[in-house]
Amino acid sequence: MHLMNAPAPDLETTHWFGVDETPTLASHRGRIVVIEAFQMLCPGCVAYGLPQAQRVHDTFGADVTVLGLHTVFEHHAAMTPVSLEAFLHEYQIPFPVGVDRREGDDPMPVTMRHYGMRGTPTMIIVDRAGIVRHHAFGHQDDLALGAAIASLIGEAVTDIPQEIPPHAHDTNCDELGCTVPEQGATTQ
Repeated sequence: MHLMNAPAPDLETTHWFGVDETPTLASHRGRIVVIEAFQMLCPGCVAYGLPQAQRVHDTFGADVTVLGLHTVFEHHAAMTPVSLEAFLHEYQIPFPVGVDRREGDDPMPVTMRHYGMRGTPTMIIVDRAGIVRHHAFGHQDDLALGAAIASLIGEAVTDIPQEIPPHAHDTNCDELGCTVPEQGATTQ
């Protein structure tokens, strides 16, 4: 189960591209934050997720902060920060991108686990109060997404609940995205 209508955990990253200082969700409180979780070798991320995040960035400008999260749960040796830097340059990604942190031998990155993501691409929207209001895996409809963001822009900041529910997580790629492998399966 993914995290919804609860305080958004901060992004646990090892490196950021496109910014001088590490962005935090707390530093963006009062703004809508759209997090695009992706892998550079995920066909759905390249075809749908990242272009859509770029459209959100271009459309909503100062009202919305877009942050990319490179959350690698497979093919770790191929998707290094050096490779990601070249990818971001070639695809001209205009928003900051962080590298999701891994713990030990666990193939699931920390932030991916904390948000209960099922795979990539995943789009998460955090409201002005720091609450997860949208959490969706796969291709999103532009009109529905735009309406959801516009609705959040019009809302006032609400009180932030203090309790964060437990996180859950459960990879395989196709043209729409990549899903997390079942427990016991191995990836390279």
